[in-house]
Amino acid sequence: MTGRVIAVGGHESDGAAALTGVLGPEVVRVAGGRELVREVRSARAGGERVCVVPMTLGRDPSLVADTARTLLALDASERAGTVLAEPFGITAHLVGWLRTLATRVPDDRALLVTAPSGDPFSDADLFRTARLVRQYGRHRTVEVALLGGDPGLAEGVRRCRALGAPRVVVLPAAWAVPEPTGVPHTEYGGPLLSGSAAAGVLASRVREAQDRYERSGDDGVARALAADHDHGHAHSHGPDGHDHDHGHSHSHGHGHSHSHSHGHGDSHGAGPDPGGDHHHRTPPHAPGAGTEPPVRHQGAVPDLVPSHRSPR
Repeated sequence: MTGRVIAVGGHESDGAAALTGVLGPEVVRVAGGRELVREVRSARAGGERVCVVPMTLGRDPSLVADTARTLLALDASERAGTVLAEPFGITAHLVGWLRTLATRVPDDRALLVTAPSGDPFSDADLFRTARLVRQYGRHRTVEVALLGGDPGLAEGVRRCRALGAPRVVVLPAAWAVPEPTGVPHTEYGGPLLSGSAAAGVLASRVREAQDRYERSGDDGVARALAADHDHGHAHSHGPDGHDHDHGHSHSHGHGHSHSHSHGHGDSHGAGPDPGGDHHHRTPPHAPGAGTEPPVRHQGAVPDLVPSHRSPR
């Protein structure tokens, strides 16, 4: 089977710009919206099948839902043969990848978990991620820096130094984290993933999405629509239980209200995996969680030919 892989980036990758040096030229990179629609239509017009992968690392569930809504705008012929993969990563993966980086850092260094600022809820999740890295690691000082937000890189370094660390190692928790050149007492601990590791994870997401579509006709869009369901709003629970109504808006410029019931047993906040995909069940505190998830394909995306489109 031939086809085209389209990687959709959000604030974690500077609108897919930071994916250029990570993904191979056979993968088309877009920022979503009209760019995504244009690429899908081009591929389908040429008879290619399409797999779309939201390139979040776990902090941008709105990217997943927005991508699904964009694909809903396609007509039936364009939707046929187009599948939406599971997101590249969830928070549990991000914690594991950061812990792997941390194992290479001497114990006396402070870790500064750094990512571009998103919305307040994405930023708060970065603090949660850093706390898990510290909880299940060996470094005494683990702080957070938000590029374009508060605390910024300089403030994060100042906090680490104030806590007695002789040097600070920046751990990138996103695709778009520049090396901190010129910042005293600071060194770079990245990248988060090597090119071969990123290719392996991407290939796994593509393969799973294609297998699901071939097996059951599920294009992945329906489940992705609810990806940001619990993102960006506060819950207030009365004495009668968990069922409640609320209205809220997201950074992508739409609002809605709904009623739902849910539980809080999932340790990494991703919610139950309706498709049963194993990679949604990795607890961030499990033994061995400091290593990257198993990667079965380290090479090119399987069953796909390189696109003739220019890489973004």
